[in-house]
Order: sequence, then C-alpha cells, then structure tokens
Amino acid sequence: MSSSPLTDHTAPPDRRRWRTVDIVVTSTLGVAFGIVFWAWGLVWNGTAAAFAVLPPVQGLLYGVWFVPGVLAGLVVRRPGAAFLAAFSAALVSALLGSSWGTTALVYGIAQGLAPEAVFALGRYRRFGLPTAIAAASVTGVVAAVMDIVGYYPTWSSGWKALYIGAVCLSGAVIAGLGSWLLARTLTRTGVLSAFPAGQDQARV
Repeated sequence: MSSSPLTDHTAPPDRRRWRTVDIVVTSTLGVAFGIVFWAWGLVWNGTAAAFAVLPPVQGLLYGVWFVPGVLAGLVVRRPGAAFLAAFSAALVSALLGSSWGTTALVYGIAQGLAPEAVFALGRYRRFGLPTAIAAASVTGVVAAVMDIVGYYPTWSSGWKALYIGAVCLSGAVIAGLGSWLLARTLTRTGVLSAFPAGQDQARV
C-alpha cells in the first residue's frame, strides 16, 4: 500500500545528516518568519485592547510564533532543524526591534526545543499530522507557562487554564495543521524534491 509523503513512516538513517541545502533552507525559513514574527508582534500589541474583557482569549492568536519550528521539522527532517528555524526567527525579530527585545531569544530557544523534543521522541521518523499537532501543542504549553510565570502571575487559576488552552488550540490549528498542510502543498508542487518529503512523494 502506498503512503502519503507526510504520514508517519520510517526514514532511512542517512537522512539525519545535514547538507548545505538543509542549512540554507532552514535558515531561510528562520529569516522569513523572523520578519513575520516582528509584524505579528505589532498585531498582538495592537489587538490587546480588543481582549480587555477576557485577556486570556488573546492566546488564540499565538500559534503563528510556533510555525517555523514545526514547519522546518516537517520539511527538513533533520535533528536540530526545528530548533534552528525557531531560534533564527526569534533572533531576526529581535534584531528588527521586537517589543520583547532579547526576551524573544529566550522564547526562541524554548519554542525550538519543544517541537524538537517531539520529533526526537519519534526518532525523526514520524512526520504525519498527529506529530505536527503534537509538536505545536507541546510548544503551546511551554510558551503559555512561560508567559504566565513572566507576565501573568497574578491571574486567577481559571484565567491561567483558559490561556494555556487558547495558546495550545492556536498552536495546534495554526502551527500544527497549518504547517502540515503547507508542507503537503509544497511537496505536491515538487519544490521539495531535494528533501525527504519530496523524495517520498516521488516514490508514491
């Protein structure tokens, strides 16, 4: 039975070796999303007033910040790809003048390690939708808890739980499902022919 290029499957061991194209594409994703991060920060700050009645619900906008880590993991499929893309994006956003300054780098590390851990648990062999959603959701939990500790320690338990749920949901839909669909679409166009996902497609 043939399989989809973005379903969970076993990848050959040599796919863990980094090539120049892997570094270039992962870094490019990081730079591109770094610009997106900077712009999304403006959106986040600009919409704060709209969530004044129930601030935790703003977490539904959070998932955009998880995309590079999840997407790079799905496309490049090398140990460290998720981390490199997420941290690069955070670094670029900080250099562009993110309102969170160097704190963005701390989040970049966390939002890179979280999806990386999920891909590692699957031994870098599972890249289906469940894995993408799990990677994004775990990242959501980590980011939300960091926010609560650093920015919202005085919130009630109910608000904290609501915020964690909102961030996780946003991550699952935007970064999990969204990254999976984007990677799947790119794979079908053939632009990922140099990557494992594209090579899998050629064999289907």
